[in-house]
Amino acid sequence: MTKLFTCLLTVALLALASSLASAHDPSSLQDFCVAVNNSNSAVFVNGKFCKDPKLTTTDDFFFPGLDVPSSTSNQVGSNVTLIDVDKFPGLNTLGIALARVDYAPYGLNPPHIHPRATEIQTVIEGTLLVGFVTSNPDNRFITKVVNKGDVFVFPMGLIHFQFNIGETNALAFSSLSSQNPRVITIANATFGSNPPINPDVLAKAFQLDKNVVNYLQQKF
Repeated sequence: MTKLFTCLLTVALLALASSLASAHDPSSLQDFCVAVNNSNSAVFVNGKFCKDPKLTTTDDFFFPGLDVPSSTSNQVGSNVTLIDVDKFPGLNTLGIALARVDYAPYGLNPPHIHPRATEIQTVIEGTLLVGFVTSNPDNRFITKVVNKGDVFVFPMGLIHFQFNIGETNALAFSSLSSQNPRVITIANATFGSNPPINPDVLAKAFQLDKNVVNYLQQKF
């Protein structure tokens, strides 16, 4: 009886470990599952209802317009055009998304994380300073200057950024290993949360004067 219990416990632990290891986008068990806003659909996969495969068309797997630059007239001088499952229903269950990133001269895609995706980026035009920081306790800063045709990868969940160090516009395309990678911009999430985080918490965490924290919370 003891051996049987031990065996069952081992199987249960392995199953739990397996489910935790694949906690991001699940593997598809069908060719595709084009998302539709139809609650009467018989199939619900990964947060979306699926169109009947027999009713899919070419347009379900097509997305135009990424040749058009986005405006970089903002505080950071960059603009990310993310094509995820909400914009491109054909991505549902495929575990991938795409982003076009436009940078003004000295434009910055500020430090951020993707909680559900690794990002691989290809520089199309310009020169970027890119980097990411490893997890505690090392907090190693991995950085490189990348040019047209270069590729750099940012591991899932790690803080990373891209900065245009050139005097001309820059352009890059990124692929992400989730249909809905999401993004958490560190400064916005920390100082611009709703409702605001207690300033005493932030002052102690960042070793800042409370007045500075209040200013940052107003700014973000």
